Amino acid sequence: MEASTEIPGEDSDISLPYEASSPSSGDSDEMEPPSSAGHRFTRREARYRRTAPSRAVHQNSSKDSSPSQEVSSSIQHELLYEEVLYTILHRAGKTEANHVSSVDELYRYVQKAFNMEQSEHKAILRRVQELERPILCLKATVKEAKGILGKDVSGYSDPYCLLGLEFRVEDQSQDSSPQQDKRRQKAVVRNTIPEEQTHRTHIKAQTLNPVWNETFILEVEDLANARFHMDMWDSDDTESVRQKLGDITDLHSLKRIFKDARKDKGQDDFLGNVVVRVQDLRCKEDQWYNLEPRTETYPDRGQCHLQFLLMHKKRATAQSKKPSYTVHRQLLQQFVHHEITHHQTGSTSWDGELSKHASTILFLHATQKDLSEFHQGMAEWLAYSKLYQILEFNSGCLLHQITSIEYQWVQNRLQDKQKEELAESFEALLDYGLSLLQKYRIIFPLSAPKSKERLQGLLRILTQMCKMKAFRELCPLIPDLQQKVTDAIQLGTEEWFDLKRQHLQPMVKSKEENTKSLVTLVSEVNGDLQSCIKTWNKFFVNIVKVDIFKITYMELQRLVSQHVMEQMGQIDRGMSQTTSEHLYQLYMDLKELYNLCINLPNRDVHLALEDYHQWFKDALPSWLQKAYSTALERVQRAVQMDQLKPVTELRKHSSSTVDLSTCYTQIIRTWLQLEWPEPEEAFVIMVKFTEDMCRIALTYCALIKKRAEEIGIQEDEGSTANKLCVVVNNIEQLRMVLLNLPSQLDWEHLEQKVAHMVGPDQFQHTLHNQLDSVVACLDHEIRDVVQALAQKLEADIIKHIRGLSACSDSREPADCVVPLMTFLEASLQYMNENLVQENFKSLLTLLWAHVLSVLTDVCKQQRTSPTYNKRLQFALKSLEVCFHGEGCGLPLGDLHTAAFTVLESELELYSSSSRKLIQQYYSKRLQQQHGTTTEKYGAVTVKVVYHHSEQKLRVEVLNAVNLIPLDSNGSSDPFIQLTLEPRHMFPAVEARTTQCKKKDLHPLFDEVFEFLVSPEQCKQEGACLLLTVFDYDTLRSDDLEGEAFVALHNLPGLKEEDQIDFYRVTQTRLPLIHPKASGDQLLQLLEGRKGDREAQAFVKIRKQRAKQSKEAH
Repeated sequence: MEASTEIPGEDSDISLPYEASSPSSGDSDEMEPPSSAGHRFTRREARYRRTAPSRAVHQNSSKDSSPSQEVSSSIQHELLYEEVLYTILHRAGKTEANHVSSVDELYRYVQKAFNMEQSEHKAILRRVQELERPILCLKATVKEAKGILGKDVSGYSDPYCLLGLEFRVEDQSQDSSPQQDKRRQKAVVRNTIPEEQTHRTHIKAQTLNPVWNETFILEVEDLANARFHMDMWDSDDTESVRQKLGDITDLHSLKRIFKDARKDKGQDDFLGNVVVRVQDLRCKEDQWYNLEPRTETYPDRGQCHLQFLLMHKKRATAQSKKPSYTVHRQLLQQFVHHEITHHQTGSTSWDGELSKHASTILFLHATQKDLSEFHQGMAEWLAYSKLYQILEFNSGCLLHQITSIEYQWVQNRLQDKQKEELAESFEALLDYGLSLLQKYRIIFPLSAPKSKERLQGLLRILTQMCKMKAFRELCPLIPDLQQKVTDAIQLGTEEWFDLKRQHLQPMVKSKEENTKSLVTLVSEVNGDLQSCIKTWNKFFVNIVKVDIFKITYMELQRLVSQHVMEQMGQIDRGMSQTTSEHLYQLYMDLKELYNLCINLPNRDVHLALEDYHQWFKDALPSWLQKAYSTALERVQRAVQMDQLKPVTELRKHSSSTVDLSTCYTQIIRTWLQLEWPEPEEAFVIMVKFTEDMCRIALTYCALIKKRAEEIGIQEDEGSTANKLCVVVNNIEQLRMVLLNLPSQLDWEHLEQKVAHMVGPDQFQHTLHNQLDSVVACLDHEIRDVVQALAQKLEADIIKHIRGLSACSDSREPADCVVPLMTFLEASLQYMNENLVQENFKSLLTLLWAHVLSVLTDVCKQQRTSPTYNKRLQFALKSLEVCFHGEGCGLPLGDLHTAAFTVLESELELYSSSSRKLIQQYYSKRLQQQHGTTTEKYGAVTVKVVYHHSEQKLRVEVLNAVNLIPLDSNGSSDPFIQLTLEPRHMFPAVEARTTQCKKKDLHPLFDEVFEFLVSPEQCKQEGACLLLTVFDYDTLRSDDLEGEAFVALHNLPGLKEEDQIDFYRVTQTRLPLIHPKASGDQLLQLLEGRKGDREAQAFVKIRKQRAKQSKEAH
């Protein structure tokens, strides 16, 4: 029985003396069992080869001196199968929760995994059963303890452990009592296990939580009766009483001194023990055990952390001579290969998880061989990385192994051969991954499912692998991953382009086929780059930090430029139309390829495609001519087939304009597609396009008018008008298309590009003036037709407006205008249905001006008849509503012209009643009074206030000043007449007069007058107080000194809530004014109403005042 106090870093050194450790070379698949020099084992010899002393290896070098690789592979396969069966057969310990416990199930699984026939399986199993059993060992590791008793005076202990295996045969005849089990468990190691079989840990001084981490190998001779015993003791060295007294801290410490005094010198204190039946352990245990007491004095004695491993020494299989991790890797490869093929048979992909059977066997093998987790991880890496290069499976398996190796990596734990093997696996996987990346277009096509996930998985594997410490230390001479990926992508891109170029080479070497081949090639290049931008590049950038778009683009644009230039050199100017069309498509594809440079991180790089447009200068004239001739032919065919019927109710132009717009759109698209880089040449191309489009417009205008004449010969006048409307609409549509050309062709940007060589005047003259000239021609054509249509309606409009005078005065105005409105609605609805909105509004504008002119003439002829003018006023309002059409016709701003405003005000005036006119007259006089500031004829001072409670108007006439002398003596005899005007508003109020002041140009009156009137009368329009100053004459009529007007609608006290003190009312000084002798329009209107007595009486009074007026006639 052997022990060790250190945990081995790799395969346990403790188990190596019991295994024949021969040097291995290279990969485990190439390793052979050790033999004498020059000897090779036959299949039979290898099958029966044993490590037991009783089995000798027969050497016969003359027989089977050179077996084939197939036989060697078969032997290795059987030897590995033998190792698996041996592992299953000699399993020990309880089964893990997620493992398979049935041995038969495990046998069936390995038989399928190794593809063994039943007969072969039984034969090999019999041989395995005949082999010598392995030496079963219990690898026990004492990790640590916590919460143990403090036995020393200081309150701490100096713990150490004694451990070993006890083999006691249980008495099967009698059941052991619980007391016997308890006594057996309380027995200490030194009393139950011989001293030479007892192992001891180091002493940990003064602690209650000791940490040992010491490992011991204990041979298990009888698994069924083996018990693991471990005692924990407190080591007591001999101390003087003085030293112990110095450690006393409390009464408990003093008690410990007395207890120690009763013990023998150097006797250790028992801290607790752990007893475990070995057959109750699992293959691998790791847990905390309670320390059991011998007495009940201190039942809680803490816990101890123990690890157990049931391992083998001196296994009898041939594979035991190989490194454990190598055999483990071979097993793993076999199982993974089986899992993958099994899933492929079921048309499913393996997710990287091994079955329970495989996991159970691998766990047993690793445990029995005492294979460290690091070496298990290394074996798994070697197996998975090799299989990944053969069979496709989830890359997450490799990432897991990378993480495991990185976490546990210590370079010195590996032998040189292992380091070499691991380095070779890194290099092999890296080379394999780079070979896939080199052909990523083929290996990971976008059309295949999960291609993106597969590529991302590969990139992550390579990235994580190259970041590993193990990789950097074992492969220091390998360049960085970014450079390797860059080289692979560059080489792969060149190979892909060469394959495409060779595949697309035409069978017949003609110009047409060559150019067609070029178009296809460049199109595929663009498609590849687009896929790179949209999909692949983000994977490489995010994971590997490599911009493969830049690499691919720079390489492809160089290869494409070189190839296209070679092919273009064979094409001369005498090309066919087909070749020209192919070259145009090639130009478009090259432009697309060149424009992809915007996705480069650095756009300042020089590109071989920089001057690609120069290769197509000879083909450019044929492209421009083709665009013009195609458009012209299409327009001619469209006009010939046009029946001049609106396309739809909303689109009132005919079908030919649709084709015409399409032709212009195609020319515009051609210009935008060309995007010619040279500014001066681009300007020349634009001039050519503009000339062609203007010629097409004029040609279309002539053709469509001619087409209307041809159709109109066979139709009536109404149908001809319809066709004429469609023609106008077509021309208007063409006009709108031409007006949009500068913005659609982006003339502003072109002007900026050629500003250094083409001045603004030249640009304006060459392009804008040419276009404006054609638009003016179209406007003239439209205007002529619209005027012709308007003239047909004007005569009927005049007839209906003049017919308003024939209506009886007893009829309502609305009834009188019905014929006019019916005619207009029908006519305008017809035009609206057959004209586009722009032309319809032009027609409305012409008709509106004509209507206003006719109404103005009619209004002037009979302005004295209020009834007739009311009909005209109603007609004007109705026409305004009709022409506006609720927003569908002319805007109100266009309707309310100067002529309309004048006519509206005149009709408002002419249709007013006489009393309304009189009120307006006094309103004008009040405005005149308010605007007079000079006292040319003197002034009068009054105080006017309204008493709301009494409904009385109180007027106090104070004085008059600066009156003009009207008598021969140079003075005047003034008095003031007070009247409320207009008279029809105050019929019950009589005029009042002040006293006459003799020979006084500054008379003082101080008289008060009251008028009984209502507030409503005062608030009416034109209501006023008229103060007329006369010069009294005895023999003749009184002379007029002047008039003054006071508005009543805003007098103090007129509002009910006003509180007015008459004595505090402000005086008002009113300049005297004189009426104009003649020319008042209101008086003229009233005078013309001969049958209106009230109007005539008013005019008579005002005329008398006008005769006395001093204002110049």
